Amino acid sequence: MGLANMTPIYKKGQKEDPGKYRPGSLTSLLGKLMEQITLNAITWHVQDNQVIRPSQHGFMKGRSCLTNLISFYDKVIHLVDEGKAVDVVYSDFSKAFDTVSHSILLEKLAAHGLDGHTLRWVKNWLDGWAQRVVVNGVKSSRWLITSAGASFV
Repeated sequence: MGLANMTPIYKKGQKEDPGKYRPGSLTSLLGKLMEQITLNAITWHVQDNQVIRPSQHGFMKGRSCLTNLISFYDKVIHLVDEGKAVDVVYSDFSKAFDTVSHSILLEKLAAHGLDGHTLRWVKNWLDGWAQRVVVNGVKSSRWLITSAGASFV
């Protein structure tokens, strides 16, 4: 069983507003190393098997909001040059993937052909984690984690 100490990290704005903090997870160095090894295995699988479309820019190494906007701009200019009408709707899904169910994540990884060894390791890594909040040395009680945020565990 792993334990993550979650510490609120101030972003900007009014310090009294809890929404102006993001959670930071303090785990062991060995845990971070194993996390990186697993991430690399999954990344190689995703790239080798072309699981993610080239149009995906978020959470991709070497891609960003800027590369997304440049790609979008190029497509719009191309269509306008051809005399076609272009309608644009942009939505902000910034909080849409803050948490991911462990069981759904494992199902999706299996469906995309992740090898059994790595899949078992990810399952074992996710199972049994607990977290607590630590503020100024004061620790909350622990609770089990059943979903993972994008920046945790």
